[in-house]
Amino acid sequence: MAALPGTPSPSAPPAGSAAAEPLGERALSKLKWRCRRGLLENDLFIARFFERHESRITVGQAGAMEVLMDLSDNDLLDLLLRRKEPEPAWAGAEVVELLQLMRADGAQRPAASTTSSSSPSRTIL
Repeated sequence: MAALPGTPSPSAPPAGSAAAEPLGERALSKLKWRCRRGLLENDLFIARFFERHESRITVGQAGAMEVLMDLSDNDLLDLLLRRKEPEPAWAGAEVVELLQLMRADGAQRPAASTTSSSSPSRTIL
């Protein structure tokens, strides 16, 4: 039976020892390229996730990320902003866990940039 248009295919690897292996450098590079999105908001969530977890991404997480990247930009943003939850038909445990990590990382402020003490701080309302 064919998947509905816009519905990601369940391409995450099965749970097991292979899914827990660290992702290789070349595969990580390809994954990062695949994760480029059209909406800035999605890119911010994804960039923060990679900033915090890039060195320890597993094969299973990469597969889960591929599933999320099969979504449209608006559907992905709805998931990241908790406007909706993933459907059990296509989202396995790895996808749900990855989504929780991405939501937590996206909710945190980015690392503080260094500013000189001579420049005044501004508050934007």
